[in-house]
Amino acid sequence: MVKNHAVPQPALKGGPAGVSELEIVLYPVVGRWYCLVMTVSFARTCLALLGFTLFGIPVPGVGEECRCGWEICAEKSRLRILAPPSEAAGGAARKYERDREIDLLRVIIDVTPDFAARSLSGQTTLRFAPLGRPLRQLKLDAVELQIASVEADVPIEDWDAGREKLVLTFVSPLPPGKEVEVKIRYRCEPRDGWYFRTEAMGYKKGDDHFWTQGEPERHRYWFPCYDYPNERFSTETICHLPDGMTAVSNGVLKSAEKNPATGLTAYHWVQEKPHVNYLVSIVGGFLNKLEDHHGDLPLAFYTPPSEFAQAALSFGDTKKILGFFEKETGVAFPWDKYFNVCVQDFIAGGMENTSVTTLTVNTLHVPEQETLRTSRDLDAHEAAHQWFGDLVTCKDWSQIWLNEGFATYFAHLYEGEKNGADAMRHGLLRDAETVIRSGDERPITWRGYQDPMEQFDQRAYPKGSWVLHMLRSQIGADLFRDGIRTYLERHRGQLVETADLRDVVEELTGRSWDRFFDQWVHHGGTPSLKVAYQWDQTRKQARLSVTQTQKLSEAVMLFHLPLPVRFLIGGKVHDFTLDVDEVTEDFAFDLPGKPDQVRLDPDVTVLAAIDFKVADPMLFAQLEQKDDLIGRMLGVRQLGGRTDEPALERLEKALRGDPAWQVRVEAAQALGKSGGPKALARLQASLDQPDARARREVVRALSHWFDPSARDVLKGVVTAEKNPDIVAEALAGLAKYPSSDVRNELLAALDRDSYRNGISVAAMRALRVQADPSVVPRLLGELQTDAAKYATRDLGSGAETLGYLAGLAEDPPQRNRVREFLLSQLTDPRDQLRAAVIRALGELGDPQAAEPVRSFLVAGREESPEYKAADAAVKKLNASKPQGAEVQDLRKELLEMQKGIDSLKKELGELEKRPQKSKP
Repeated sequence: MVKNHAVPQPALKGGPAGVSELEIVLYPVVGRWYCLVMTVSFARTCLALLGFTLFGIPVPGVGEECRCGWEICAEKSRLRILAPPSEAAGGAARKYERDREIDLLRVIIDVTPDFAARSLSGQTTLRFAPLGRPLRQLKLDAVELQIASVEADVPIEDWDAGREKLVLTFVSPLPPGKEVEVKIRYRCEPRDGWYFRTEAMGYKKGDDHFWTQGEPERHRYWFPCYDYPNERFSTETICHLPDGMTAVSNGVLKSAEKNPATGLTAYHWVQEKPHVNYLVSIVGGFLNKLEDHHGDLPLAFYTPPSEFAQAALSFGDTKKILGFFEKETGVAFPWDKYFNVCVQDFIAGGMENTSVTTLTVNTLHVPEQETLRTSRDLDAHEAAHQWFGDLVTCKDWSQIWLNEGFATYFAHLYEGEKNGADAMRHGLLRDAETVIRSGDERPITWRGYQDPMEQFDQRAYPKGSWVLHMLRSQIGADLFRDGIRTYLERHRGQLVETADLRDVVEELTGRSWDRFFDQWVHHGGTPSLKVAYQWDQTRKQARLSVTQTQKLSEAVMLFHLPLPVRFLIGGKVHDFTLDVDEVTEDFAFDLPGKPDQVRLDPDVTVLAAIDFKVADPMLFAQLEQKDDLIGRMLGVRQLGGRTDEPALERLEKALRGDPAWQVRVEAAQALGKSGGPKALARLQASLDQPDARARREVVRALSHWFDPSARDVLKGVVTAEKNPDIVAEALAGLAKYPSSDVRNELLAALDRDSYRNGISVAAMRALRVQADPSVVPRLLGELQTDAAKYATRDLGSGAETLGYLAGLAEDPPQRNRVREFLLSQLTDPRDQLRAAVIRALGELGDPQAAEPVRSFLVAGREESPEYKAADAAVKKLNASKPQGAEVQDLRKELLEMQKGIDSLKKELGELEKRPQKSKP
């Protein structure tokens, strides 16, 4: 085996002293790097032998590129490596579907958690049959499991538990198809995959619970398994818990029986329909339950007891979502139940475990937050996964968009069902902006990742969703539904890849979709279109020139796409579709008259950055088009930054009078970009927004100004506003003002009650921006006495603020007190909090914290949050002190200058009012 072939080290130029035509080359052979010093002719002979013998490939001639991605160059008569192999050349850097040596039939997981020790003991039983050829060794994923025993119904010669694998060697090779059962007893203290949340760890009393998370490959940390998505099997989970606790898992609850000897109740769940390993889930502890039904399907929503009052508000759409998805897919809900379980400090928003989704408690909200918070999108996304991801599952991580893109898109479809087509288009437009802003040139089906989590980004979610939306837009909603139904029914309970979807679409439409999937899925980037418009009165023709301006490369293609264009003339609509596939193309349209408006992609069907500006008459007409919400939004956006009166008047009109909150939000943002006293006055007069989303945006826009009148308006919002999220925005806007009254306002906000202490958290963040170390004693007291009221991430954010502000202080005793407090938090059992405290010590800049911080730089733990935080903190401790005090002084000077300017304006105004003496 030749290892590291895909990542050669660069050549060492020059060679030994006095040698002019030699080159030192590092060449990988059998996992080692060998240094070859040779002439070009001898090098080619050696490389020919090595290449043929070890790699099975011919060596190219000078200047030619070989299949492995290396190149031989005759420059200066030297042999050298010009570049490592590209991803396109293949090799070890690319990830492919894992080989299956067995057909895993059933997995039974029997666990007893120890909440006090944060450990568990368990027994996992696996029933399997070898595939294709006799099996002598079975290799299971098992990280840091303390294996007690291994038993099987066939003789075992030996078993070996390494750090990451459990290897079973059978006495005789197992023939293909022979069913074998293996039982493994073990104990573990999982650092991943299984997570405890207890009072002893800093969580609320009475809320003790645990949860598991498998995706992408985390279950190996708490039970031995085949931890990859290309194997489906049935499961049983048995969890033993004390009185008062309950366990929720995949499938159907078969029994809940108490053992008199142990006092523990065994919750036995059975999932008969096969699913993949990462979808296994157990959540257990003190949980409250809200129940409902969708037809005969049991529904439930669980939360920790302290959060149960908010459950109904987040559970309200679930039944409607499931009904809509059944109608839209043509496939009934595929599992025996559908439960949602909210847990503390979840590592994501939600996880679509088969029949039992895990959600973050952060999705819960209260009525006072109005339209700013909803669980609807998350609920729809995770519910869609029960079809897309669970019923059909991506065969490897390069295909994860078939899970995430579908779930994202079907959440958009439900938004359209509930709130109308404009709401769906608005969500898609925001997703498109996310994709375009990323500038990511990697394909959706990228195989160059090192960690599967690299695939869970905007390519899989919004871009994957947009691929489906463009497909639906081009073939029509009805045919799209037929295609989705066929895709699900054909691959029910199976693994899928992009070709499976493409095959169905081609079968139903009779068209080739090769180019579509090639440019959008298998290549990266997005098109950038610059469009120019011209009207030819003599010919009664509208002309459009379309240029693709994206940078073309091996990764990013010249796109072929249908671009809809709409002309509005006297209230009548004239629609056309441009077939765009060249760098620059010109199109002409015969029309009955000069258009009042020209709209590109009016229904939001193309994932592209479109640069198209129209003159004011068209723009102002677009702002008045009542049936075109997206057009009004884009028109308002084009006005942003302008300071002329016609633009400002129309922005104010949109902000105060448009029926759509989305347009009002854009108008507030546009006025914020315009700046100046006239825009400020219009924002100040527009706080009375009926929709909280527009009201919050006005407050955000006011925060762009550094002006006493804006400050006073923000202070008024803090006092009078009932929505805690908007109060938090106002506090953030006040942070830039260094006056004592603002500081007192922020300190008072620390004591205000709000759901999940959102106002207090915002106050702490604002205090950091103020960079005033005089508040350190108050903040230290808050974190020492009221830490239990804060969520982990917020407590960590407060610690970082404390460290930063104390680092600005000139009071050594105060810095010492903060250092000692932060050091005492390094033993907190929450790794997220420990990492934040390490960052705080870096902000503090106290050399006495250096050694405790360095203790987290443990070899082998480079990917842990603590290691990354410690690495950054050590660099900060070695750097200069933060200059926060200078920033604060500069803000004060700016405010004084503003006051001086206002005074001069006032005096000038008084002078202008005085009667002028006539000249003699």
